[in-house]
Amino acid sequence: QHVRVIDEAKLRIYPDGTDRSKLQFELHNLKSMLPKVIVKGIPTVERAVVNPVKGRDKTIERYNLLVEGTNLLAVLGAPGVDAMKTKSNHIMEVNQTLGIEAARRSIIDEIQYTFESNNMIIDLRHMMLLADLMTYKGEVLGITRYGIAKMKSSVLMLASFEKTSEHLFNASYAGREDQIDGVSECIIMGIPMQLGTGILKVRQRLESLPEFKYQPAPIMSS
Repeated sequence: QHVRVIDEAKLRIYPDGTDRSKLQFELHNLKSMLPKVIVKGIPTVERAVVNPVKGRDKTIERYNLLVEGTNLLAVLGAPGVDAMKTKSNHIMEVNQTLGIEAARRSIIDEIQYTFESNNMIIDLRHMMLLADLMTYKGEVLGITRYGIAKMKSSVLMLASFEKTSEHLFNASYAGREDQIDGVSECIIMGIPMQLGTGILKVRQRLESLPEFKYQPAPIMSS
């Protein structure tokens, strides 16, 4: 009874009560509450900005809609949104909505965008290798001590990153063995890693080779 619809874009709201002493308070209360009322759209989207994209000749080629918020699934299903041209920098949400391959691609795109924004060019294969390492387990793992602990089981590998004494103590207490087949482990032990030229081993035959005596070819005569 305190809200009257004027037209499609206008609502008229009346304060509750007729006491003039409380009218100013009611108006301030309504003013603070109105921005929190969801009239239409996705509740988790806080802001949307139209961003013009300029070409090489400084003319506007297209417009992008930059959205601040979450709920990628609802955005993909919103009317007028082209799902094939929609992307998000929320890696975990991309993984939950589109799967691990889409999350891998998002990691590559975000790393590439960060370096290009600082005028740095890095070969795409380096970023692909990092994204593969973060997603090959079927879930997104960060390059932190918790993520690396899920990626690798090598004691020396874990000890080379963080909490060295804790990893070495736990490994010695549990009697764990390390196969020394990773890059970090081989560097720590000072042995060639099993990659590239280090994957091959040259062995020398110790026993003597059999001697072959030269014999001239037979001459056939009639």
